[in-house]
Amino acid sequence: MSKVSYYTAEGLKKLKDELNYLKDVERPKASQAIAEARDKGDLSENAEYDAAKEAQGLLELKISKLEEVYSNARLIDESQLDTSKILVHSLVRMKNLNNGQEMKYKLVAQSEADLKAGKISVDSPIGKGLLGKREGDIAEIEVPSGVLKFEILEISRE
Repeated sequence: MSKVSYYTAEGLKKLKDELNYLKDVERPKASQAIAEARDKGDLSENAEYDAAKEAQGLLELKISKLEEVYSNARLIDESQLDTSKILVHSLVRMKNLNNGQEMKYKLVAQSEADLKAGKISVDSPIGKGLLGKREGDIAEIEVPSGVLKFEILEISRE
């Protein structure tokens, strides 16, 4: 059973562009590399041919996985999001009760996660621990280094 993932328009376009690049640019390159290696003679002792075939296999696996992700991707209308609780694509301002530091994160699909840009995956321990919480709630999240406590200060769309 495949897992449905929710994307912003930007994230969905990025996923589609990567898939198209692999199919339209990388796949022909892989075929060309195999053809060139095949032209070099005996295939039973041709390491270049074996390497090119293996690279093609890995590329096809990557394309297949991306196609599955894309087929299960859903565009989310952020203007319709409920801001009373934390959901996918919520922007959350919270306070780490262990050190007093305030932070702001947007919860996104795994493929859109970018910690430097303040986007964390809903599949990460922190993302999972925040889902469903409301303003004023305390989220106790178990991470490898122990338990983190966050007070939810604000939930918004952007």
